[in-house]
Amino acid sequence: MSEKSAQKKKYIVETAREVFTEKGYKNVTMKDIVEACGISRGGLYLYFSSTDELFMDVLKMEAEEADDVFAGKVRQDASPSDILALFLKEQKKELLGKKGSLTVAVYEYFFQNKVPRKDHPLKQQFDAAVKIIEKLIESGVEAGEFYCEDARGAARNIMYVLEGLKIASKTRGITEEMVDREALYIMQGLIIEEE
Repeated sequence: MSEKSAQKKKYIVETAREVFTEKGYKNVTMKDIVEACGISRGGLYLYFSSTDELFMDVLKMEAEEADDVFAGKVRQDASPSDILALFLKEQKKELLGKKGSLTVAVYEYFFQNKVPRKDHPLKQQFDAAVKIIEKLIESGVEAGEFYCEDARGAARNIMYVLEGLKIASKTRGITEEMVDREALYIMQGLIIEEE
């Protein structure tokens, strides 16, 4: 793919993200994307054959951006507790952020499209995050910062709490205090208190 084509595809995906954020998944048509991008229907179909295919690229872009943002903020000399605190801070920003969220669109997509469990992109993303947090907790235990007998279980629990907060933010609403309380609870459950 030429540089110009790659830029055009990126533009379509970025614009589609805004449309999916605004309308959810189930209400978006290829016509909506064409109008938002200001391109022809044929121009869109050169890159994507369906809203499903386009939405999967939007999710891929989201995951890459999240990884880049987080990786760019981790100092070389950061301790495991610093990294976990930064991770939770980034999650808080996402949960409370004014920038639109794809949460509703993501759930609509997966409720509408029966994806096999092992191939489920949300499951893969969840499992990858659990693995990263597990390694982080293990590093903290080795460094004497954390106490945890089941790093995988703790990592899974952290991700379930964050997933629950995402849902709550879209259903009944959450406050900064609520997010802070859960983050503090997570940190208190791991950090060894100095005597």
